[in-house]
Amino acid sequence: GTVKESGEKHKGSVEIPNLSEENEVDDTEINVSKKKGEGDVLKDLMRTEGTTKVREALRDYLKALKTEFTLGMILPTKAAVGQEPAAERKLSGHTAQDFVSPQSSDTVGVKIPTVKIFMRETFNSPADELYSIFTTKELVQKFSKRPAVVEAEKGGKLQMFDGCISGEYAELVPSQRIVLKWRCRSWPDEHYATVTLNFKDTAAETELQLECKGVPVSNEDSTRQCWKQQYFEEIRTLLQQSKDNME
Repeated sequence: GTVKESGEKHKGSVEIPNLSEENEVDDTEINVSKKKGEGDVLKDLMRTEGTTKVREALRDYLKALKTEFTLGMILPTKAAVGQEPAAERKLSGHTAQDFVSPQSSDTVGVKIPTVKIFMRETFNSPADELYSIFTTKELVQKFSKRPAVVEAEKGGKLQMFDGCISGEYAELVPSQRIVLKWRCRSWPDEHYATVTLNFKDTAAETELQLECKGVPVSNEDSTRQCWKQQYFEEIRTLLQQSKDNME
């Protein structure tokens, strides 16, 4: 820094050893030091008005960090997993069959905002056949085109797409419902969504209703695309191939 009156330049450093969101900014320790042999004017100024300015900058810095990290960049506490949504709202551009709702967490620690995704797809297949595609290892490997771990029982493990998707089966009602503890590898560690698949049989068709609760906000679009492209479109192709082979 430079002293305005004399034009003298001084060099030193500011050390902040205990910066944390657990501490109030006003309680943050700020140490000011200068290089040996240089004047004390700037050092004294930094210890008074300078310290106040540094704390103001830190307050803005922490606020900016928290804003950025609400996009899902901070790892959640284990207690943050599976919180229920506080409210639902329709977003512009989403249809009634395809919307998200904000989800808040009241847990202690860093909050990870999540959304609930709801999707509907109709398949030209009876419910029992569609159900089996999600619970039979050979069929999962056919539509995913990769080796998979499929233990279709309560507490059984699930792993697909070379480990990109993992989780476990939480509930299975044959031909009616599957509930999964489900996550993408790119999500924060130990963070799982709850996926519910409901199979509604209507004549020769089945409406599949998907509800995915607990998706990190920053991963909403990629999760939606994963289900749309890697699951639904590939399953539809598999069903068509099966039908063609029968004919």
